[in-house]
Amino acid sequence: MRLRGSGLIPGLVIAAVIVLADQFTKRWAEHALTQFAPVEVTRFFNLSLVYNPGAAFSFLADAGDWGRWLLTAIAVVIGLLIVGWLARLPRNAWWSVVALGLVLGGAIGNLIDRLRLGAVVDFLDFHWAGYHWPAFNVADMAIVVGAVTLIVATFIEGDRSHPATHRE
Repeated sequence: MRLRGSGLIPGLVIAAVIVLADQFTKRWAEHALTQFAPVEVTRFFNLSLVYNPGAAFSFLADAGDWGRWLLTAIAVVIGLLIVGWLARLPRNAWWSVVALGLVLGGAIGNLIDRLRLGAVVDFLDFHWAGYHWPAFNVADMAIVVGAVTLIVATFIEGDRSHPATHRE
């Protein structure tokens, strides 16, 4: 595996920036907000401290300790797969490199919370007409934007967005 000219270093830098932004904003939320006491920012947006022991949309939130460790293991495996993918991607497949860096950073950001607290810190709460979107955080945004960007990358980059395979 050739790392020189691969997307590994740029992808890891993007992931690190996301982890730092995510952890900074979550620590701020934990110190500035009180759980179950939303702060209205606009008529459709609140800052609201929530600890989510599950995954997206509180999936496995009631699973207990085994759910926490299952989600932790899934995040570690996905993270390792993304690192391997980045190492095999050419650096000029920058849409894919950015996308994978975003997903990796988001996964690591939420993994840190899961290991530190047993739950993920969420604090961004959008709502409309009494209906609330599940609260989320910077890591969640990075994962969603990264996943959408990865889909776009497959159309823009074509073969460059796939890891290099053995060539003779």
